Amino acid sequence: MRAVGLYRYLPIGDEESLQDLECDRPVPNGRDLLVAVRAISVNPVDTKVRAPKDKIGNTVEESPLVLGWDAAGVVVEAGDDVTGFKVGDEVYYAGDITRPESNAEFQLVDERIVGRKPSSLSFEESAAMPLTTITAWEALFDRLKVDQTEAAVDKTILIVGGAGGVGSIAIQLAKRVANLTVIATASRSETRKWCQQMGADVGVNHRNNLAEEVIQAGYESVDTILCLNDTDGHWEAMTNAIKPQGSICCVVENRQPLNMSLLKRKSVGLVWELMFTRSMYQTEDMAKQQTLLNEVSRLIDEKIIKTTCNHVVSPINAKNLRTVHGQIEAGHTIGKTVLANWHK
Repeated sequence: MRAVGLYRYLPIGDEESLQDLECDRPVPNGRDLLVAVRAISVNPVDTKVRAPKDKIGNTVEESPLVLGWDAAGVVVEAGDDVTGFKVGDEVYYAGDITRPESNAEFQLVDERIVGRKPSSLSFEESAAMPLTTITAWEALFDRLKVDQTEAAVDKTILIVGGAGGVGSIAIQLAKRVANLTVIATASRSETRKWCQQMGADVGVNHRNNLAEEVIQAGYESVDTILCLNDTDGHWEAMTNAIKPQGSICCVVENRQPLNMSLLKRKSVGLVWELMFTRSMYQTEDMAKQQTLLNEVSRLIDEKIIKTTCNHVVSPINAKNLRTVHGQIEAGHTIGKTVLANWHK
């Protein structure tokens, strides 16, 4: 089968950073589905795994490492223990960071982290959703404990990095599912417009002091904060903007120690979100990811939320993947970029 992968961890400008490959088609067993991949999307995690690493140095992988944590496709085989899917089902999922991934014509994935593709969306539109949707959903409803009932009305959330992949769906879930007042950050006119299209009530500029921007927008403080970029750079402003007894959820790891005393005086909670936790540790509630993907399919098919796909590239190959990786590293993407079709 065709695939795109790497043997060495190189800058994206190097043609060997991602290469076209021929690999053996995998065989499913247990609870695995074998999916014929029709479309994929690229996330910052792809670029981080691929990028040069000091601790790895000049390491050369003996077998190619296939990346990719977003896919939509069709089930072509199923393991003996699979109960929820059959051959021919159209699915979408983000996968498991510990296994070979979606930049391949065929992929094995545990059925517990697979959802049924929204029937109203194409494979391309569906492939934009899984990783960012799981991240946003878990951050809002599992980590920040946002109420999905009318009790959330009049509550506020500040989403730092509203125009990215996670931000684009987090705005929609916060506004259209949880009824929150959404303050989203964006620094360019086109990204501010995108956030507004996703449903943000208020836009502020994260290039400026966020706490001051929130006040200028008419809010003395906010109930919750979802930080999707530069945790270090926004830390002090976030601790100033958060209400006493509020909560902050961060997705991007800090590079330097964070001053926790800024949270203590307000009794503020700090939580982290990594959507791979359930699959990495095979947690008892691992199947919650299937449940939430199916719920999001329903929300999409009922026109409550919409895809965050903003650009489609074809075909899926190393050259095009290198281009998209470069765009993400440069911070030039809005919403999600999707690659489709293994053949011209």
